[in-house]
Amino acid sequence: MYLKSFKSIGIGVAFSPNLKANLFEAARLSVFFNAKLILIHVGEASEEKTGVLSNCLKSFEKDHLDYEVVFKPGDPVNVILSTSEEKKIDLLILGAIQREKLLKYYVGSIARKITRQAKCSILLLIKPSVESNPCKHIVVNGLKDPKTEQTITAAFYVANHVNSEKITIVEEIDQEEIHIKVDDDKSLRRANIVKERIKLRENSRVNEIIKHIPEKYTKNKTIKLQPIFGKRGYSIGHYAQISRADLLIMNSPSKMNFWDRLFPHDIEHILTELPTDVLILQ
Repeated sequence: MYLKSFKSIGIGVAFSPNLKANLFEAARLSVFFNAKLILIHVGEASEEKTGVLSNCLKSFEKDHLDYEVVFKPGDPVNVILSTSEEKKIDLLILGAIQREKLLKYYVGSIARKITRQAKCSILLLIKPSVESNPCKHIVVNGLKDPKTEQTITAAFYVANHVNSEKITIVEEIDQEEIHIKVDDDKSLRRANIVKERIKLRENSRVNEIIKHIPEKYTKNKTIKLQPIFGKRGYSIGHYAQISRADLLIMNSPSKMNFWDRLFPHDIEHILTELPTDVLILQ
C-alpha cells in the first residue's frame, strides 16, 4: 500500500522557556526521518531571533540538519496553518497542555484549533525534552475504519525510524455489539462467548492488515493486539496511559464541528486529556 513519508517537518516556534526542548525534539525527528525542518515563528524577523534559533540548533550541524526559518506576523492559528500548506509540511509539531479546563475545551487552545483544521499530520508534545528519551512503546488505534489500514502501516513506519521496540494495536469495540442483557449466570456465559468471538474477528482483521505491511517495518518488533470493549477515544487513551506508552497514534477525524466538541467522541477525548505524546495521521 502507498505510504506517505515525512519529507518536511514543521514546528511552531515561540521564544518561551520550552524553546530549546521543542527545537531539540523537532530536530531529532527531522534527522530520524531525513526530513527538512521548517521553523514557523508568528512575528517579525530579527537578527537576534535568528541568532537564538541558530545557536539552539548548532549541535545538530554534525547530523547535517536541513532547516529553514519562516517569520510571519498575524493570527497564530492562521499563520501556522497557511505556512504548513505553503511549505507542503507533512508533519506539524505542536506543544500542548496535557489537561484543559472546561472553558478552554470549548473555546480551544491554539494547539487544539490547529489540530482540528490542519491538512497534514500533527504531533502533540506534552513533555518535550532537550535530552533524547527513547520511544520504546507505541500504541496505535486498530478500530474498524477506512483510514485504519493506512494508520497502522504508518505506525510501523514511524516505529522503524524512531527505533521503537513494541507496537500495541488497540481495537476499540462498542459494548453494544454484544446485544445480550446480563442478568444471570447463563446470560453472562453467553455474553462472554460473544465477546471472545468478536475479539477473534477483530484480531483476524488486524492480522490481515499486518500481513500487507513491508517486512522491513515489522521485523524485530514486538506486536501485541489488544481488543477493548468501551467508548471509542476514551478507551485507547486510558490504555495508552496505564501501559505507559511513549506515543499514541490515531486516525485523523473525518469531521470536527461544533457539535462534535459539545458532545465529544473519538479523538476529542484524546485532545481533552492527552495521555502521552499523540500523533494524529492524515
